[in-house]
Amino acid sequence: MTACAEATAYVDAAPCAGAGAGAGGATARRAAADPVGEGSVGAEPTAGVPTAGESAAGESAAGEPVAREQVDGPLGWPGYDQARARARTRTGEDESVVCGTGWIGGRETVLLCFEFGYLGGSLGERTGDRIEAAHRRARQLRLPVVTLVATGGSRMQEGMRALAQLQRVARQTALTRAAGLPQLAVVRDPTTGGGWATLAAGADVVLGLPGAQAAFAGSRVRPRDADPAAYTVEGQHAAGHLDLVVPEPQLAPVLAHWLTLLTGGDPDAVRDGAALDPAPVPAVPATAPAPEGGHAGGPAPLPRTGVEAVARARGRQRPRAGAYLDAYFGSRAELSGDRCGGVDPGVRCGFGLHEGRALAYAAQCGTPTRPAGYRTVARLIRLASRLGVPVLTLIDTPGAANGPDDERAGAGPALAEVFDAVAAATVPVTSLLIGEGGSGGALALAAPGRLWVTADSYFSVIAPEPAAAILKRTPDRVPETADALRLRPQDAVDLGVARGIVQVPYGR
Repeated sequence: MTACAEATAYVDAAPCAGAGAGAGGATARRAAADPVGEGSVGAEPTAGVPTAGESAAGESAAGEPVAREQVDGPLGWPGYDQARARARTRTGEDESVVCGTGWIGGRETVLLCFEFGYLGGSLGERTGDRIEAAHRRARQLRLPVVTLVATGGSRMQEGMRALAQLQRVARQTALTRAAGLPQLAVVRDPTTGGGWATLAAGADVVLGLPGAQAAFAGSRVRPRDADPAAYTVEGQHAAGHLDLVVPEPQLAPVLAHWLTLLTGGDPDAVRDGAALDPAPVPAVPATAPAPEGGHAGGPAPLPRTGVEAVARARGRQRPRAGAYLDAYFGSRAELSGDRCGGVDPGVRCGFGLHEGRALAYAAQCGTPTRPAGYRTVARLIRLASRLGVPVLTLIDTPGAANGPDDERAGAGPALAEVFDAVAAATVPVTSLLIGEGGSGGALALAAPGRLWVTADSYFSVIAPEPAAAILKRTPDRVPETADALRLRPQDAVDLGVARGIVQVPYGR
């Protein structure tokens, strides 16, 4: 499949000419879809490389003399011009990337699609011209960027001039990031070298097609005894470097959903000026019978003692993060991994639609939170801040994981990242304590001044059992210690830590 046909499989209107209809009936229209080329939107073509307005005879369209393209490229690589000519004949493209604007799920998007059949999708100087022009167009039109990557890396026949394009690409993606525009990458087979290390792995959301190669090292330069699974999208997903593996037939709707989530949601459902309103405090899902002293359909009574508060927070019957997320969001999509080699299954982060408005969320699921979990939360909050999406955090952990492996993985620095991300957030953060609030591992996700608690929760500087042990008290004094810690939900309100209690409706 050529780059044009590949692009049309996922978009409503694609930046390609003469490709007809792609999968899903998408129409390919280069002119109508507003193509982006080397000389477009103020891009400065690389010296010595002709733009689209130059002819092979060394004259511009107006007949004026122009600089000739170097024979066989900047290195004079024997046969390079012939290789490009063959690639052009084989693919119908004159470079390894096709760029333009198109529509995915009704969202206008700047689209970059690599053509692997053109010299292995390699990045040369003209490739850099096009990528720079595409990002300039995205910033000019305030559009998200979707890159369909399939590349072996930098073009060997252009030497260091090709390798230097990675710096150029990184500069453009950084400028687009600073402009608050989302960037999504789809990893196709193969995606290796500098293409993986810039456009793919550096995107805000990284999707991958099943079985595709995804690695910095190409297939011919890996150690002979290397585990091949480590170089696949599945391996990268397991290691926290890729968000989701998507079967190709599902890619179009998945891309459309992500674009909706990262660009604010349904514009018809969001009233003017409401996009940056704080996330509403979630209601508590009714999933359990009333505890002693409560009645069906009514609010649960507050815990009378500290030890009762702890028991209710640890109880299996109360609703967990998944129930809150399902009840709160009409649809959602999750980020995966900390981009540092780790995934914490006890933390869920992503974006969702609440009454049509996009919100970001980070939720602890009741387990000790690992360093990878905290780094994923920090990644989520920073991305939401950059895109102008308010954040909801659901707090439920006995504390930060504290084993030797967790310390080696950077438990302290990871917590510091979350404290910093919450403190520096440029969007409102709303927090709800839904279960255990174990010390700093829970506090890190709590928004100062915008924390609510449920009747099935507790918040404490330390759990009562280790507190009693530190004080050298016998186990029978744990209840006394719990009361002294004032860890009940109503205590959190009285102490000024929380703004209010979200009551739990039982048996509804």
